[in-house]
Formats: sequence, structure tokens, C-alpha cells
Amino acid sequence: MRSFITLLLLAATALAERRADIEFAKVGDVSLTLDANVPDGAGPFPTVILVHGGGWRNGDKNKFITPLFAPMTEAGFTWFTINYRLAPTNRWPACAEDVERAIRWVKANAKEYKADPKRLALVGESAGGHLVSYVGVRGIGETSVAAVVPIYAPHDLEFHAKARNALGPSLSALFGLTELNDVAMKQLRAASSTTYLRKGLPPFLQLHGTKDAQVDYAQSVKFQAQTKAFGNTCDLITIPDGAHGMGGWDKLVPDYAQQLTAWLRKTLK
Repeated sequence: MRSFITLLLLAATALAERRADIEFAKVGDVSLTLDANVPDGAGPFPTVILVHGGGWRNGDKNKFITPLFAPMTEAGFTWFTINYRLAPTNRWPACAEDVERAIRWVKANAKEYKADPKRLALVGESAGGHLVSYVGVRGIGETSVAAVVPIYAPHDLEFHAKARNALGPSLSALFGLTELNDVAMKQLRAASSTTYLRKGLPPFLQLHGTKDAQVDYAQSVKFQAQTKAFGNTCDLITIPDGAHGMGGWDKLVPDYAQQLTAWLRKTLK
């Protein structure tokens, strides 16, 4: 027999309203769109912007980040999943600017979507994790947020490239670089969230698997230590034997998504 809590969560999911393909910005001839999930009730509700991964070159608002859709709905959040401009057609910092555009749009349209602009969190995975980390540490005023959740994120792109001793196709596409030289390192450093760490940051929560072959788990350990050294909150949920991508995580840590949403509920109280 299903528990009373489970039935309540299912009811919340059923009552939520999903709105698709809403334009939140237009850059030149590119229309940037998002999907919105709005809980039933008066609100305003704690609010989350989800940012997909895909190596800055692939994916969209309904790929890669999808394992978090149901948990966010069940937690009773207003949440948005966004598209952003992809490389190589669009070089850095286009994708980061689009995340900032989404933050401004959500705050400006908060009332319509029962969102709380003062309880707004960024959650991103992989390349999206890098973007929410970068935007989260640099955010001020209208682009500031209340919490940031990077999932297996390459916070330090210089460290990322050095660990591989190569730029790789993703970084080459994002920056238009061909050689791992001093010029490239300078650009990677400028695009890394670790470069802008300071005191007074919003709380961070990271999730990372120890057997991630694409983004070294050491990225999250290092970022946590650096962030806390400035007196900030930075928690880390480790997925033992977890690979890159959330696809198999439920078999390793079945409640990882619930731990994430519980942290958000506490942080955005």
C-alpha cells in the first residue's frame, strides 16, 4: 500500500501545470525558450531554474537534466528548464549570458508563474553545472540567486584541460581554440567560476560521482574547499562509484534527488 506521503506527492505532480516553449529572450534571430512547471496553490513557491548539460555543444531543455523534473515537481517548486545558445555557432560567453537572461526573465515574470524571486536557485548538470556555478559566483543585483546546485561541474576549466592535457572538442568549440597554450589558459581561467570566488556567495550544493570519467571528482572537492575558505556554505553529496550523468545514480544512492530537494527546501525556506 502506498504511503500517505507518496499519495500526496503524486497528487502534487498531477495538479502542477506544465507550460512549454515560452520565449524568454531573443538574441538576434535566435529565440530562447523555456518550459515552466507551476504548482497548484496560491504561491509564491521556491523557484528553480534547471540548466542542461551536453558539453556546451549539445542538448536542450528536455535532455540530460530530465531526471530532476519529477523530484522538483514533487517537492512543490515552481521550476523552469531552459535552452541556451550552443557552440560552436555561439562562442563563449553567449551561453552564460543566456542563463543570466533567464534569471532576469523569471524575476520579471515571477507573479505569473507563482515564483518567488527571493527564493530562486540555479541547478545545472555537467556543462550546465559550469554555467550555474559561473553565473552563481558572479551574480549581483538582478542576476543574483539564493542558492546554486552544480552537478558534476567543471568549475575550473584550466584544471579540466590540464587534467586531460588537451582542450578536447567541447572547449575548442566553446572558445574557438585550437592549441592548449598560454593564450588558451588565460581564456579558460577567465571563464572559470573558481576565478571569481569571494565571500558572501549564495549557498552551494554539489553532487558528483567518484568514477566520473569526464569531469574529475576532484573538481568538486577542490571547489568545496576553495569556496568554504572564503566563509561560504558549500555542501557536497558524493555518489560512490557514480559515473558522469544521473542515469544510473538511483541504483547507487536511491534518494540522491530527494537529498537535493531537501537541501533546497531548507536553504530556500
